[in-house]
Amino acid sequence: MNITLQGRRALVTGANSGIGEAVVRGLAAAGARVVINYVSHPEAADKIAADITAAGGEAFTVLADVSDPAQVAAMFEQIDARYGGLDLLVNNAGIDGAHTLSWDADPVAWLQVIRINLFGAFLCAQQALKRMVPQRGGVVVNITSVHEKIAWSGYSAYAASKGGEEMLMKTLAQEAAPHGVRVLALAPGAVRTPINQAVWSNPTSLADLLTKIPLGRMGETSDIANMVVFLCSEQASYVTGTTVYVDGAMTDYPEFAHGG
Repeated sequence: MNITLQGRRALVTGANSGIGEAVVRGLAAAGARVVINYVSHPEAADKIAADITAAGGEAFTVLADVSDPAQVAAMFEQIDARYGGLDLLVNNAGIDGAHTLSWDADPVAWLQVIRINLFGAFLCAQQALKRMVPQRGGVVVNITSVHEKIAWSGYSAYAASKGGEEMLMKTLAQEAAPHGVRVLALAPGAVRTPINQAVWSNPTSLADLLTKIPLGRMGETSDIANMVVFLCSEQASYVTGTTVYVDGAMTDYPEFAHGG
C-alpha cells in the first residue's frame, strides 16, 4: 500500500514535541506541506521545520494559543497567506492539568483544561471547516485519549474534555460529510513521551502501567503518527465519524482477562 499525501496542506497543533512532533514529521514524510503550531519552546518548533525542509519538504511554524479565538483566526490567516488554504487538521494541543479530586479542584484551573483541549479543538476545527467545506474536501483528526472512554480519578477536567472531543467529532462529522469532509478522532493509550517520563523511567510504575495494556508495551509516538497518516489518506476515504483507538487494547478491560 502506497500512502501519499503529496501536496496536501496540513496543520498540527501542539506540534513541537511528543505526539504532535511525530505526527507533523509523519505527514511531511508522506508529502504534505505542514504547519507546526506551538505555544512555547519556539526553538523546538524551528528545529522540526528545519529538519523537514532539509529533507526536501515544506514547513513553517506558527505561534498561537488554540484557546484564544483571535490567535486561532490569525493563525489560519497566516496559513491562507502561505498555502492558500488547508486540507488536513490534526487537533493535538492539550494539557491534562494537575491531579486533584473533583471536590478539591480549582475551578479556574479546571476550566483552563476544557478551554485548551475542547474549546481549542472546536476553534481550530471551525476555521478548518470554513475552508474545507467550500472546497468539498478535507480531513480533521482530533487526538483524544482512551480517557474519552475510561474514567480517570483526579483528572475530571481532562476526561470530560476528551469525552467532549469525541461528541464534538461525531457532530462535526455529521455536519461535514455531505460536503465531502471527514472528521475523526484518534485515541492514544499510554504513549512514551517526555511528558510522562517519570512513569516509564521508574520500573515499579512502569510494571504497574503494563498490567493495564494487554499487548504488554507502551506505545511509541510513531504508532500514533502512522495511524494519523493513514486516516488522512485516500486509503481511509470511507472512515469518518468514529474514534480509532491506538492503545494496545487498554480499552479492552484487561482486568477481566482471567474471569469476572
